Amino acid sequence: MPFPVFDLHCDTADRIAWTSLDKHYHQLAGLDRFDPNIDGGEPDTELKTNGCHLSLDSMGDVPWAQCFACFIYDEFSPEDSVGFYRQVMAHLADELKRNASLVASAQNASDIRPALEATGRVAIHTIENARPFAADPSLVEELAANGVLMASLSWNAQGPLASGHDVEDAGITPLGAEVIRRMEDARMILDVSHLNDTCFDDVVRLTTRPFVASHSNSRAVCGHLRNLTDAQFAEIRDRGGLVGLNYCPAFLRDDSDVTEPTVDDLCRHIEHWLDLGGEDIVALGSDFDGTDLPTCISSAAKMSELQEVFVKRFGESITRKLCADNALAFFERWGR
Repeated sequence: MPFPVFDLHCDTADRIAWTSLDKHYHQLAGLDRFDPNIDGGEPDTELKTNGCHLSLDSMGDVPWAQCFACFIYDEFSPEDSVGFYRQVMAHLADELKRNASLVASAQNASDIRPALEATGRVAIHTIENARPFAADPSLVEELAANGVLMASLSWNAQGPLASGHDVEDAGITPLGAEVIRRMEDARMILDVSHLNDTCFDDVVRLTTRPFVASHSNSRAVCGHLRNLTDAQFAEIRDRGGLVGLNYCPAFLRDDSDVTEPTVDDLCRHIEHWLDLGGEDIVALGSDFDGTDLPTCISSAAKMSELQEVFVKRFGESITRKLCADNALAFFERWGR
């Protein structure tokens, strides 16, 4: 029987909602990222069956808890981000309601394990690039009460709350510091993936609770700036946080433009983290539908095969921990 999965990040919610969104948001984003007319296909709008990396069907018989992020584009103003968030999540809510017999929706962290055991599928609501909070910081409390369990403060550019690696010397803004305080008070988990190194250091200074890097790899193994340094990993480890392995080729190996990453490359990051004492904080953070993927994990349907490799490399106990148990334990300790 496959091991349960708890995946800390995917962008599938944006993808299946895309064609239902106001065209205003397509124009602001400056692309037709998921326009089915590009390849003459049908739009991917359904959660159960679609052409995305992740669907309820592609999960197969693997018990699965999935964090569905609403990804907010750097091009959006805070005010536009609010409307975009509400439209994306309304579409996801409709899909979850239509498939209520197949997947449960977690309102609180304490819901996740019972729902996973009862239905085998759990949807967890998160935000990537929480620009809506810059429009109205009180949205932290509102969205936390409505089931948003985790949020990150930036994507790649300099933003109103924090900055990604496009601007290395920009730190957490005063508004970002207020949002962090509100998130901690609301017990909404802070996700530091995409933060530049300056902002990471600010988070260490400003926070009192553990935090998560939902989809970031090891910079010692692959030198991309989106990956975590050993010191950053150690900070998350020592605070009792969580780090999710990202399947993006550019974050797996330095020469991914000429050599496709393999399962060995995924395992190298895990092995390095285990060497750093990360047995209880390493998790999965696929980035399904947010990036290109290597053949070895080209969709959720490949998970059982990947788990077989993990068992051979790391043993059953560590495989259970990194696939789900570490994330379940963390959310139960520190989530709402």
